[in-house]
Amino acid sequence: MEDLAKYDEDFFLFLEAGFIAINQADEDAAVKMFKACEMLRPENPLIKVGLGYLHLHKLELKIAIQYFEEVLSKEPDNELAKTFKGLAMTLTPDQVTEGEKVLEETMKSTKDSQVKKVANTSLEFVEQFVKKPGGGKGPAPR
Repeated sequence: MEDLAKYDEDFFLFLEAGFIAINQADEDAAVKMFKACEMLRPENPLIKVGLGYLHLHKLELKIAIQYFEEVLSKEPDNELAKTFKGLAMTLTPDQVTEGEKVLEETMKSTKDSQVKKVANTSLEFVEQFVKKPGGGKGPAPR
């Protein structure tokens, strides 16, 4: 493990690279980055948030929720995990209302403007596309 100690300062670079890989739909690279993070700091909850985010992007909502709940069982005030869990729940047909509550509570309690923005945008998406029959307004007129 002494060999790994020299890379500890790169933990957040690997973590950020994992999130970037997810946003670029590169699951293989994302998993590799998160595995590197696990080797450096196995107890860091951001790794599980990242893996949950990966499954959220793949619309594997139950798995995503499990990851977020695992984080929240250890860190009940983790606002990022709460927000992503709420989003995943709102996309799950039998959990929409409960997911909205999670997002609303997080939006009210957070001081982090980015978390508030994600929660608010998620709620707007639910109103416009999930709850309306037919899924929203349709394409913009030309």
